[in-house]
Amino acid sequence: MDSKNELKELTLLFDISIALNKSKNIKDVLYQILEMMAKYIGLERGTITLLNKDSLEISIEEAYGMSKEEKARGKYKVGEGIIGKVVKSGMSVYIPRISDEPQFMDKTKSRNSINKEDVSYLCVPIKHEKEVIGTLSVDRVFNNNFSFEEDIRLITIIGSMIAQALKARQEELEEVQRLQEENKRLQSELKMKFSPATMIGNGQAMQVVYNLISKVAPTTANVLITGESGVGKELVAKSIHFNSQRASQAFEEINCSGLTEAMIETELFGSVAQDSEGHDQVTIGIFERSHYGSVFLTDLADVPLNIQSKILQLIEDKQLQRVGSQDKIDVDIRLIAATSKNPDRLLEEGKLLNPLYYLFNVFPIHIPPLRERKSDIPQLIDHFIVKFNDQHGLNVRRISTSAIDMIMSYHWPGNVRELENCLERACILSNSGVIYGFHLPPTLQTPESSGPPERGPLQTVLAKVEKELIQDNLKLTKGDIGQAADNLGITERQMEMRIANYNINIKKYKLKNI
Repeated sequence: MDSKNELKELTLLFDISIALNKSKNIKDVLYQILEMMAKYIGLERGTITLLNKDSLEISIEEAYGMSKEEKARGKYKVGEGIIGKVVKSGMSVYIPRISDEPQFMDKTKSRNSINKEDVSYLCVPIKHEKEVIGTLSVDRVFNNNFSFEEDIRLITIIGSMIAQALKARQEELEEVQRLQEENKRLQSELKMKFSPATMIGNGQAMQVVYNLISKVAPTTANVLITGESGVGKELVAKSIHFNSQRASQAFEEINCSGLTEAMIETELFGSVAQDSEGHDQVTIGIFERSHYGSVFLTDLADVPLNIQSKILQLIEDKQLQRVGSQDKIDVDIRLIAATSKNPDRLLEEGKLLNPLYYLFNVFPIHIPPLRERKSDIPQLIDHFIVKFNDQHGLNVRRISTSAIDMIMSYHWPGNVRELENCLERACILSNSGVIYGFHLPPTLQTPESSGPPERGPLQTVLAKVEKELIQDNLKLTKGDIGQAADNLGITERQMEMRIANYNINIKKYKLKNI
């Protein structure tokens, strides 16, 4: 090598070294390296490819002398074409004229407009230790005076210099791909978890709700969910979000109850304030964090009128202003609001702005109270027993008839949430794998549902418990008095006496199980 070429080579390697040391992100410097190579050694085209270990796909990470479309086409399998062959073998390949090489695929279609007899191609592996992680390749104008051995040596050195940085980039890409796949999996799980198909209740009233969810979820319409406290408004809101086009974006929820107007405004819109040194301290609000996602206002009645007005303006303008700032920020959110109060009453009382109500009321969804869909209660009971068995490591197998009767007779002012709490308590109290009426809270111990309340003289309480155990075992044994007596550890004669004492109709249990 003459001194002139040696100086040019040293200058190139020095410049590449500086670029690599200065860059915090290898992605930013790869194109610079290819540009330097074009300047110093006269390449026509150059590519740096990267192997994905999981998919075993080789793709162009950066390219010189190619369009974006040509670069995007550069994807290879291990062993496919020259690049795939170099990755597989770990050996360099030199082609004096690409027109003479049948394995040269030109997947990028970047050489269609040139005379391929005039193009030489050189591809070297980029290795991290002994592992091939990609390739560095160049096109040069064919020249008999060039020494391809010198080219291979130089380009191999350059490949070694970028190998360490490229290895970090490869790991970064693989981690991004892993996170994307994990995100897709989680989104799929959330969609399944929060969907009408997995919501509990098959009664006609809930079928109407499911149908409305399926209709509105794919749209961008804002939604107002009404219903008493504890009916499951949050579950409906999540079902709408996670079955929409925004499912991969944020779902933010805010409960304004107990918050001051200033706190609500800051929480929703964010704020800008100056510290003691005059620097801006920015707080990002829920609306800004939820750009392209959904925001759930748990009770519209708790939102002050001034904030309602700002929310209305945000929906109409698709812009917000942080508290303490005049700058406007573009936001695209879907609003889902709920209220446990009658919207018409709120309008009459001046607690809800007419324009905001009409905006939400384009698509209202009303969730009926539990007392109006009691046919769903047995299914809900089964669901909660399974849930609390898993959650608390319990082994509750069933619930007694008398306990079911008590639950069905109760009016459930707290709706599904109250039922869930009652069953959690009952599951924890049960030590026999069966929930009996005496495991249910005192609020359910009413004369209509369970006979004498669980209080008063000890004999009265014990008699109630004993009667319930006898009835439950008669049901289990299909009215077989002897088997029921064995289950309870008493004689058949004692069982018959108790049946007579409690005026239990034994025929009812035999007839139910014919």
